[in-house]
Parts: sequence; C-alpha cells; structure tokens
Amino acid sequence: MSIRRILTFPEPFLRETARPVENITGDTAKWIDDMAQTMYAAPGIGLAAPQVGLDQRIIVLDVAPDDDEEPGKDRGKHLIHVVNPVIVEADGETTFEEGCLSVVDFRAEVDRAARVLVRGWNLDQQEIEIEADGLLAVALQHEIDHLEGTLFIDRLSRLKRELYVKRVKKALREGRPIAQRRAASESN
Repeated sequence: MSIRRILTFPEPFLRETARPVENITGDTAKWIDDMAQTMYAAPGIGLAAPQVGLDQRIIVLDVAPDDDEEPGKDRGKHLIHVVNPVIVEADGETTFEEGCLSVVDFRAEVDRAARVLVRGWNLDQQEIEIEADGLLAVALQHEIDHLEGTLFIDRLSRLKRELYVKRVKKALREGRPIAQRRAASESN
C-alpha cells in the first residue's frame, strides 16, 4: 500500500470526467487500498480516484467518527468503496458545511440532496446499493461529483467561488504553496 499525492485546485486533471472501470482486477484493489490509506493519512472522510491522479470511477469513504482512544486503531473498519458509483435516486434537501482535500483551507455550506441511493460494484464484482442520508449522503454526492470533474466550490455562489479562486491565484503568483498535501511516501 502506498500513500498517494492528493491533487489540489487549480490542477486541471480535477476537472476531467473519470472513465468507467471496465474490469475489476487486482490493480483495482490496490488502488482502493492506496486511496484509503491516503484518505486516512490526510485526514479525510472521502476520496475519489481523480484526486490522486487516477482516471477511474472509484470512490472510498469512511464517515464513522474516530472515537477510539488509540488513534488509527480501527481505521478501515467502516471503509466504504464503490466502483462505478451512480446516484439512482435523490430526494429532499439538506445543507452541510463541506471541505475537500483538493480544495485547501476552505469550507463552505453546500446544498445537496438529503437522501440518496447509490448503485455500483464492489471488489467481488457484485452490484451493491447504498441508501444513505445525513453525512454519508453528502459525502457520496461530494465524491461522485469528483468523478464528473465537479468540485464543491462549483456549487457555491459565484461570489464565494471567485473569492476562493482569487486567493489561490494570488498565492500562486506570489510563489506561496497552496498546500503541503504531499504524501509521506509517493509512488505514482
């Protein structure tokens, strides 16, 4: 398993639509393991393959609270992974404050569906369905957006989005790093 480098805005690859996984193989399992380790190390609650430079429709999530006395003791116990996820039903409305490992140092309230039904595949090549509400529903929508090249800032008002974009552009002009989200061990 390897911790991967997380791409950050304004990296153009984050705006690409990910390709469907044609065959679930050992490589798919390796990528899921790497993505999970990267997500936990960041730390985050979700990660989509494009965020680590992989042009595949794969997401990993773990929204369970980390209540353990020993940090990392049960990491992975609540890991959800979905290959080729699709939202097949969505209803209701909710607003959650979101952040993103690819949108550094910025959080904002985002309107999303309150409940979703997601269909996809697991590593055993079995079709799965996840019915979710609350934080899990929001996280599923957020990660599936990444597969379409959409960032949560795209769901904000134009003013809020432009303020963040200006801040990032200023940092880039001044040669300041936007993020230090580099992996402890990179192996792309």
